[in-house]
Formats: sequence, C-alpha cells, structure tokens
Amino acid sequence: MRILIVNVNTTESMTQTIAEQARSVASPGTEIIGLTPRFGAESVEGNFESYLAAIAVMDRVLSYDQPYDAVIQAGYGEHGREGLQELLEVPVVDITEAAASLAMLLGHTYSVVTTLDRAVPLIEDRLKLAGVFERCASVRASGMSVLELEEKPDRALEAIAEQAVEAVTQDKAEVICLGCGGMAGLDQMIRERAGVPVVDGVTAAVALAESLVRLGLKTSKVRTYATPRPKKVVGWPFRLQD
Repeated sequence: MRILIVNVNTTESMTQTIAEQARSVASPGTEIIGLTPRFGAESVEGNFESYLAAIAVMDRVLSYDQPYDAVIQAGYGEHGREGLQELLEVPVVDITEAAASLAMLLGHTYSVVTTLDRAVPLIEDRLKLAGVFERCASVRASGMSVLELEEKPDRALEAIAEQAVEAVTQDKAEVICLGCGGMAGLDQMIRERAGVPVVDGVTAAVALAESLVRLGLKTSKVRTYATPRPKKVVGWPFRLQD
C-alpha cells in the first residue's frame, strides 16, 4: 500500500517531519510518500494562502507519476480536499476531519489547539462543513505561527500545552486535537500535561486511510465528487520546472 501525504506549505523540513510522524504509525507494508507543493507559501495561516495551497496540492498530486492507494492532505482547516476528491478515485483524507472523527470516539467533546488566532475561523468552517462541529468545545490559538513550531519548539510546546489545559478546565473538552500538521509528534507531551487523550491529525489520517484502502472503499463518484466534466481549462495542469 502506498499513501501520499501532501504538506500544504512549501517548507520541506515540515514535510519531512509530517512524513516521519506518518511512518511511525503506518502498518508494515505501507509506504508513506511525503510531497511538498511546487509553489505556494512557506506557511499557511489565512484564506489567501489556503486557496493557493488548494491549487498547489492538486497540482503536486497530479504530477506524481507512480501508483498510489490514498492521499492525505496535511493541513489543518485548509481548502481543497473536495477538489482532490473530484479528481481522484482513491480515498482522500484531510487531517482536520480525521482528528475530529477519532476524537469523537474517545470523548463527548473535543477542542482544537492551533497556531494563530486568524486560523481559528478557517478551522471552525472546515469542521462545520465536515459535520463534526457540534461536539467541538472550542478552537483555541496558541499564538505561535506555523514556522515558529520549528524555530522555537520549546516555547511552542509550552504555549500549546497551556491552551490544551485551559480547553479541558475551562471549555470542558474531553479530548484535544493538535490543530496543525507542524505539531506532528507533540501528542504524547501534550497528553501528559492535559491529562486527556490527544489526537494528532497526521497519525489519525494514516490510520483512516489504511482502513479505507484495506476495506476496498473509494470515493463515491456519484453527484458531489463526480469527475469534472470535460471542458477547456486554460493553463491547467501547470507545467512548472522542478
């Protein structure tokens, strides 16, 4: 089984971190391929960057020329998953929805701890679109940017842990979801501080993607995610030099 996990930003080191976290839980025989978009922003924290990332992720997946069984979009609250589902028959799993789906199996309510406050509405909208917002106690911002997760790991851990604890004590969350692909690998440390289950969207998405593949399930091509109708699309797919 081969699973593509696509970072939504162009920071290669973050792609490597995400892929390593995915491999840590992948079953024997599952190959994880980490992909970085060929264009886009170095971090995604707003609507403009998110819409740009949606195009970039679709472009990167379509330019991958080897067989694969599933795709994971490793961005929290990002746009574009639906576009990929129209283009592909293999399962497409978004880490935002994967984390929330598993969190609801572990507790009555969950909270998301993300990066900057400006990302909160995007995540709330994605959770609403996925139909999992009703049991979301809160979406909290740590105040750390995506790039600071790598540049200032100790400070980032402290900020995320503080918000996780407040989500449990103040918002009555029973499960915490790590709200950024760049937070991959922090689940155990946050769990020790918050005292509740902590779901990492990357590992959750790997588990769901593997299950869908093993069950032989693919994206429905009736109505919503039907293959795009044949028509002239100027400039697509992109032809960029790597």
